[in-house]
Amino acid sequence: MPMYEYQCTSCNHRFELRQKFSDAPASECPQCGGPVEKMISQTAFSLKGDGWYDSGYCAKSGGAKPAACSAGG
Repeated sequence: MPMYEYQCTSCNHRFELRQKFSDAPASECPQCGGPVEKMISQTAFSLKGDGWYDSGYCAKSGGAKPAACSAGG
């Protein structure tokens, strides 16, 4: 489930909610009950490492390699 960040327009309290895509957005601040707006946050998702192509599927560890591996490297 994704994490969404909200900020209250009355007291400026920032909070996060873990919600389903189908859930309605939050409408009130848990601290003061005022209206909130959804913030646009930087994602925490990042890809690191060599990836499956270099380290798994086409790894240079003996055995027959699929034809796709010999064409790419």
